[in-house]
Amino acid sequence: MAQVTVRINGYAYTLGCEDGQESHLAAMAARVEERIDSIKALGSQSGEAKLLVLAALLMADELHDQSRLLERLKAELQQGSPAEAANTRRLAMLADRAEEIAAGLEQ
Repeated sequence: MAQVTVRINGYAYTLGCEDGQESHLAAMAARVEERIDSIKALGSQSGEAKLLVLAALLMADELHDQSRLLERLKAELQQGSPAEAANTRRLAMLADRAEEIAAGLEQ
């Protein structure tokens, strides 16, 4: 198991991940840091825990919106022609992956 140290809001966190997933974990941490920076840019003076909760809620909201969009697109594609069946399957796989990611963030 690999160990990665990420920096979020000025704090270093050493986290474990599967070998080969180090860059993915670092990229996810960078996205969390971006959300925290956007919250701070709004002038919000909050404690560490509140900043992390707000960042998590922003990301959960984005995932929710994406999931709803994917579901709507899947429904629209299912009403389309047989030639669109391959696209429907691909979109369903993307929706499933988005749900897996969302479930991982909830943990």
